[in-house]
Amino acid sequence: MRKPVVGVIGNAHRVENRFQVQMVGERNLRAVAEVSGGLPMMFAGAPDITDIGALLDTVDGIVLTGARANVHPTRFNVDPCEAHEPYDIHRDEVALALSVACVARGVPLFGICRGLQEMNVAFGGSLHPEIREIPGRMNHRMPRLENGEIHPDPTVVFADRHDVELTPGGAFAKLLGCEKIRVNSLHGQGILEPGRRVLVEGVAEDGTIEAIRIAEAPTFALGVQWHAEYDPQHNPINRKLFEAFGEALVARQRAAA
Repeated sequence: MRKPVVGVIGNAHRVENRFQVQMVGERNLRAVAEVSGGLPMMFAGAPDITDIGALLDTVDGIVLTGARANVHPTRFNVDPCEAHEPYDIHRDEVALALSVACVARGVPLFGICRGLQEMNVAFGGSLHPEIREIPGRMNHRMPRLENGEIHPDPTVVFADRHDVELTPGGAFAKLLGCEKIRVNSLHGQGILEPGRRVLVEGVAEDGTIEAIRIAEAPTFALGVQWHAEYDPQHNPINRKLFEAFGEALVARQRAAA
């Protein structure tokens, strides 16, 4: 049997402030290849060149990665604000429609950070542009130096920063074999109101939603707010997630054979 093909969404980026490109972080590609056992294939987060139907005829699963850009507020009926830029409206269009299509067609779907947020919005939920501004919430953004620059050490940036309580008996608790985990934290936006069919299965100690699944999805349809692509070879939580995603890919292949 061939390796499962996994579509990994691209993000709009400008090189040298001149050349428009689509890019994907290598950690996402390696997690798919080395832990899920799939063949990662980047596709453009651009609706004019990405045919969702043709894409889902080609791949065995989809990963919606994290990204620098925020989901545009008009997607959940909020006015945009310059303070919460940048946005990637073309990725929004692809990812939101793709989330619904994956669930409808039974294609395994794994949302990471922005991907979790996209899944929530796709099913009618809303986001808060800066979780840290809500009273009682912690700063979920990546650590920075005193001068404001991002910390240069990735082991510091991606270090586990807070606990997540998992729903007893839920999909995550069963998959991970526990009801409390510790995760990294590198995000500004976060879920405000869960969408229809969005079941909350993990909550941080400050109340921030960290893990979701789509109700009645016929296959793997999970989202996590943390960056699960970081070191899944050695991080047991992230490894189990990508392994479970890989098992869903193989199951879909067999069902289609």
